[in-house]
Order: sequence, then structure tokens, then C-alpha cells
Amino acid sequence: MHFGPSDGKLITVERVLLLNATFEPLQLIASRRAIVMVLGERAEVVAPRSDGEAFHSPTMTLAVPSIVRLTTFVKIPYRATQAPLSRRAVLTRDANRCAYCSGAADTVDHVIPRSRGGTHEWTNVVAACKRHNLQKGNRLLSELGWELAFQPQAPTGPLWRWRHLGQIDPEWEPYLGSARSAA
Repeated sequence: MHFGPSDGKLITVERVLLLNATFEPLQLIASRRAIVMVLGERAEVVAPRSDGEAFHSPTMTLAVPSIVRLTTFVKIPYRATQAPLSRRAVLTRDANRCAYCSGAADTVDHVIPRSRGGTHEWTNVVAACKRHNLQKGNRLLSELGWELAFQPQAPTGPLWRWRHLGQIDPEWEPYLGSARSAA
């Protein structure tokens, strides 16, 4: 079965919020995957997209969902209490701002350089702009007379990584509100 718009335009693949049966947010999925889950009765539509976009077939029309909920509970395996450390995660935590000048960050830096005994952990890694990263090199902040704008910490909460979504579907707010307010 092929689904597509009746007017011949291509439907862009939109993000859909997938909720567990308990209304706990799980992940973002493609709209086509959400439709397949709804048709297979593995999920139900909680809220359709506000723009009225729909998938069409010769026999049915189905509104593109904004939020779908699984029909059966899925147990989420135990996750580590600390988020994995990566360049993208550090930039997300620091809102893409340089810890030294608050300008746009495009790289990460070890506050205490690894060559001088610094560790690769959340409390020692910050987002930085290329200029300040190169200027700092393998020196300590005290040697340069610099100070950090904030004390780096590991992100907390199970949904911290969703803070970077920026403008999101207003329908998602009741489910992501606590994750976005932790910013």
C-alpha cells in the first residue's frame, strides 16, 4: 500500500513524538513510521498535526500525527545515570556558547588539558569557539587569567538531550515541559 498526498505534492518527513503507553516520551520518529505503527495497531494517534496534512490512499485518508502513543507498555532498559559524553552533547549542554567568551561555539575544550592530567569527563569539558580553543592551547586558565562563565556539570534528567529542539510542536509541551525547563 502506498500513501501519498492527493494533490501530487511530496509530504516532507516530519518528526512525531512517540509516547509509551503510560504517556512517557520515548523518542522522535518519522511521520511515515508513525503512520505504519497506527495502521498496524501498535500505536494510536494522540494529536494530529495542526496543519491538517494527511496521507491518502485509494481507500482511506489518515491525518499525519504530531503525537502517537504505543498501545502496549514497553519497558525501557536501565540507563546509565550519567549521559554519554560527546562533542554534540557538550555543545547541547552549553547551548552552543563558548565557555570563555559566550560567543558561538563550534568545538569543545578540556578545561584542564589532558596533557596536564585533565580527565575526559563532564566536569572538565566545555564548549568553546575555535579562537579561544587555539589561544588556550594546553595551558591552565590560571596561567591565562581566564575564568569560566559557569561550572561545567553532567546534564541531569532522562530527557536533557531534547532541550536542543528549539521551536517544537506546541502539542508536545505537556510531555516535554520538564525536560526543556531543565536548561
